[in-house]
Amino acid sequence: MSISVVILAAGQGTRMKSAIPKVLHSISGKPMLFHVIDAAKMLSDDITVVLYHQANRIQKEIEAQYKGISFHRQNAQEFPGTGGAMRGVHARHDKVLILNGDMPLMTADSLLSLTRGDAHINMSVLKLDDPSGYGRVIIDEDNVQEIVEEKDCTSAQKKIQSVNGGVYCVKKAILENYIPRLNNINAQAEYYLTDIIKMAVDEHKTVHPVFVEEEEFKGVNSKLDLASAEEIMQKRIRHRWMREGVSMRLPETIYIDSQAVFEGECILENGVCIQGKSRLNNAHIKAHSVIEESYIENSDVGPMGRIRPHSKIINTHIGNFVEIKKSTLSGVKAGHLAYIGDATIGEGTNLGAGVITCNYDGKSKHKTIIGKNVFVGSDTQLVAPVVIEDDVMIAAGTTVNKNIKQGELAISRAPLRTIQNFFYKFFLTETSKEDK
Repeated sequence: MSISVVILAAGQGTRMKSAIPKVLHSISGKPMLFHVIDAAKMLSDDITVVLYHQANRIQKEIEAQYKGISFHRQNAQEFPGTGGAMRGVHARHDKVLILNGDMPLMTADSLLSLTRGDAHINMSVLKLDDPSGYGRVIIDEDNVQEIVEEKDCTSAQKKIQSVNGGVYCVKKAILENYIPRLNNINAQAEYYLTDIIKMAVDEHKTVHPVFVEEEEFKGVNSKLDLASAEEIMQKRIRHRWMREGVSMRLPETIYIDSQAVFEGECILENGVCIQGKSRLNNAHIKAHSVIEESYIENSDVGPMGRIRPHSKIINTHIGNFVEIKKSTLSGVKAGHLAYIGDATIGEGTNLGAGVITCNYDGKSKHKTIIGKNVFVGSDTQLVAPVVIEDDVMIAAGTTVNKNIKQGELAISRAPLRTIQNFFYKFFLTETSKEDK
């Protein structure tokens, strides 16, 4: 489609009360600005992001994730405001869609509605039950006549429910003509993009209102707004995956990253958290388990299991209070209370309660390799680096600090000592002393 997109992301966002740039605050696993870019990429091959506050940091984050994005630095010292942000922006196509980097809930479909028709300007308009605090959009015969700030509204105008949604699709020629003509004669001494509406109306250009859903055009200006947007985004994500066949128990308690993918028959129980670019295929994730950027196939995890990043779990049972980190398990059983880090474990292996891989020596992480059909008894410590070959038995309570050959039994225990009648000597002696 012959549409250019400009995303305004230059603001400081002081109401977020954070050292992190506002547009980099995360919603469902990625910065809110990235959600806007994703929607824009579905419409355009010419996307420009306008930056100023912490521009280098934001540009670096974008370039690490996307290719083909253009950047424009606002001269905010001389030309502050949204109108100033558009000065010097060059668009390739004849229509320019102007978005805000702090509106992460916009969808490609809603943005597409703003690009239709041949008006000089298509302007997003919200119809609010309570429009107080907003400037009113005056519409006459399906065209915008003006935007009136609330303090300037008459009693009749205050009853108008139409307010500015903050997103515009403008013909390139209009921008090239009007942006250089903006002035900053106002209380804030800023250049306002909204002034082009009045200029267009005064010159008898068509300014068409496009009514949009309030939910999709919510701006995020505070941590409270961020939490509200997260709830909406999570509801969308859950509904999408349930429509695709994922079963969810008490879905409102489940968190799913926007980058996660589900295939086959998947079940998510209450309190589950799926983070990062996790991929689940025929997986059952039980209550209050956490999956972080990992691959789960034909396996169950939990309740209260944790799969940390870069793990691969296939045909495996992971029970309660088991933590897996950067490991590959295929055909394994780890029923309860275990920590497995930097390990590769083969089919048929069973890990008892309390088994841990000692993978960190204080300086470096080391690998544990366990073969097929290995039985690891409870309370065993596997001191990496170590290789345990196929068909090995490791007795409970063993500390394994060297490689174990195929078919061997590994056992390390201090000899068990017993002292006859110690119970009676210990307690009766103390009692007899007290009696005296």
